[in-house]
Amino acid sequence: MASRTTGTQPAMESTATKALGRVTTKALAAGDVFEQFDHVYESIARRAFEIFSSNGHSFGHDVEDWFKAESELLHPVHMKVAESDEAVSVTAEVPGFEAKDLEIKLEPTRLTISGKRETNEEQKKGKITYQEHCANEILRIVDLPAEVDASKAQAKLKNGMLEMQLPKGKPAKTTRIEVKGS
Repeated sequence: MASRTTGTQPAMESTATKALGRVTTKALAAGDVFEQFDHVYESIARRAFEIFSSNGHSFGHDVEDWFKAESELLHPVHMKVAESDEAVSVTAEVPGFEAKDLEIKLEPTRLTISGKRETNEEQKKGKITYQEHCANEILRIVDLPAEVDASKAQAKLKNGMLEMQLPKGKPAKTTRIEVKGS
């Protein structure tokens, strides 16, 4: 199986992860990020084992099974980070997510965007019932090009695009910032 890493990771979107609450202003605990990584790692491991089992417990394909599980569970959050003299601007694509689904944690030089959304669909045609449940989660951690003042940061979500303005300056402390829907 592939090994676990603890550095900055690409976006993570998984089908089975812990629920995220409404965005609030609160300090970021270092353990939170590692817990999220551990949970995603465990989700990939479970899915890789399911693939291994469905292939008749055929040995010698563990890396293939792992990569297939990763490709099913992880999807990138495309981002653009720009720096000016006054601020760092970040734009992230989060289609299908609403402000209440997203959580943003901001440290002086690191930005963490996470979110979870769930959909339930049920259709009945005669005696046949079709039911589908889907959960998506994203997790993206980015090192910022400059220190920012988290207490003055702003975020806005419109049409699946999350736009953040992070003023440069002496950081107050690690904090979460509210995402406002349009």
